[in-house]
Amino acid sequence: MIREDIRNIAIIAHVDHGKTTLVDELLKQSGVFRENQEVAERVMDSNDIERERGITILSKNTAVTYKNTKINIIDTPGHADFGGEVERVLKMVNGVILVVDAFEGAMPQTRFVLKKALELSLPVIVCINKIDRPEARPEAVIDEVLELFIELDANEDQLECPFVFASAKQGIAKLNMEDEGVDMKPLFETIIDYIPAPEGDPEADTQVLISTIDYNEYVGRIGVGKVDNGTIKVNQDVTLVNYHDPSNTKRVKISKLYEFEGLQKKEVKEATVGAIVAISGIADISIGDTICSLDNPQPIPFQKISEPTISMNFMVNDSPLAGQEGKFVTSRHIRDRLMRELNTDVSLRVEETEDMNTFKVSGRGELHLSVLIENMRREGYEFAVSKAEVIYKEDERGKKLEPMEICYIDVPDEFSGAIIQKLSNRKGELQGMAPTGDGYTRLEFSIPSRGLIGYRGEFMTDTKGNGVINTVFDDYGPYKGDIQYRKQGSLIAFEAGEAITYGLFNAQERGTLFIGPGEKVYSGMVVGQTGRAEDIEVNVCKTKHLSNTRTSSSDEALRLVPKKVLSLEQALEFIDTDELLEITPESLRIRKKILDPTLRKRANIRKQNGN
Repeated sequence: MIREDIRNIAIIAHVDHGKTTLVDELLKQSGVFRENQEVAERVMDSNDIERERGITILSKNTAVTYKNTKINIIDTPGHADFGGEVERVLKMVNGVILVVDAFEGAMPQTRFVLKKALELSLPVIVCINKIDRPEARPEAVIDEVLELFIELDANEDQLECPFVFASAKQGIAKLNMEDEGVDMKPLFETIIDYIPAPEGDPEADTQVLISTIDYNEYVGRIGVGKVDNGTIKVNQDVTLVNYHDPSNTKRVKISKLYEFEGLQKKEVKEATVGAIVAISGIADISIGDTICSLDNPQPIPFQKISEPTISMNFMVNDSPLAGQEGKFVTSRHIRDRLMRELNTDVSLRVEETEDMNTFKVSGRGELHLSVLIENMRREGYEFAVSKAEVIYKEDERGKKLEPMEICYIDVPDEFSGAIIQKLSNRKGELQGMAPTGDGYTRLEFSIPSRGLIGYRGEFMTDTKGNGVINTVFDDYGPYKGDIQYRKQGSLIAFEAGEAITYGLFNAQERGTLFIGPGEKVYSGMVVGQTGRAEDIEVNVCKTKHLSNTRTSSSDEALRLVPKKVLSLEQALEFIDTDELLEITPESLRIRKKILDPTLRKRANIRKQNGN
């Protein structure tokens, strides 16, 4: 049976090419919102961090109706760190819309998401978005996209894909650049005509593959998936099986069933072939599980989620200022929160260590882990994290392997030499170099993941904010040798108390300060960065000695250079292997792992002697 009244599509693209804005317009023009309803921009980005950073982190489901056909739409993330989200939701759909910026063209994530779609033999509609940009070059971008299809071994049918030109911001789409754009109708029509309707046998045994997990404080885990065969009903007894773990089967009951309508979930009694449904009431449902009928439990094959490449230690904060600003501070609080994150984030790994107060958390990249840290911080958690480190593997001959990334950089021509030198020092190998017009050069590097740790801030400084850097995981390769991360040392406070202007004035001659007057400090806390390679201890709590004689300069105001305020990402990039970042809802403090100066010196001597 073919369900002609349904189309299931995913919207895939490189970060910031306009996926979420496009979904906004499809929702608006299909009549999901009332005429006078006020709608926020990027309505699908519901998470605070998503709205602030303008990126999509979690895939979202929605549905619109056009000419009596229900179109289930999944908005996916464009960032490589959230690639795990993209891989699995593609199992729910029958086709994809590939959104490409009319100026930027095919970018690293465009390649990544398109490759995943072609591997699953999904038909692709290419939407060239942002055609209203003054520098748009849609004709050249079409050629770039077709070259990418050929590079990725697309078959004849896939190469015959339709192109739609759109400005999601203006709410228009057209099939030819010469046409007058009025609304999104050409895109709706292309979806109906080109994306195949879902097929399946409604009389067969039930099969629903769970591709996404939602989480709700009241009902717990909610499994989202497509009905491949049969019918699923409320109160039905079913078996839960997993393709990768056939021994793990459970008998469960469907307590509630929902379908998507606009931005809401609508409760239904039953759903059949092709419908995308949300199922609640199964406590330990996981991504990759198949819900089957009791008498014929046949799991649906499901690709394994990509492994994490980077890890950090999350630990209980034990600094002298611990427990003063956070609501959740104990190891039990931190453990429960990390375990709860595993409910929805399949690319994350959490391991307990020998130390009860420390957890090893592994993810797909620095951004992946920093978003988790920022979420926990906003929820009132206080903890400390170590520097991010890559996860190594060994080949069959026992040789050390490390994760490698392909790094694409667009920079003004004058900075390309400096960037090549910097990345060569970080074990990057230049793979290609080509002018992109307007005085910009595109560089392509193969570089170890650890060579990029802590580099983005430096990159923005080196290119005066004009460079764009994009990375995508490539594969594991042979270990490239040691990399020196940081050439500058830290300014370390050696006294506890409150920072005084006089002490800071003297300390600022030694480097750049991260703190201002009146801030609490403790011995071993990093209060700034020096221009020299080694760490320097300073006394920022030092007050001026008063004397009877007044000097000519005694009444002059001390001028402090404004402090450098580090964002969470900058602080995570800055910390060295012997430092920790203390995270509270109100503050970010960098500190040495060993706070006592004498013990720290001993540890450094032992390290230099190789013990």
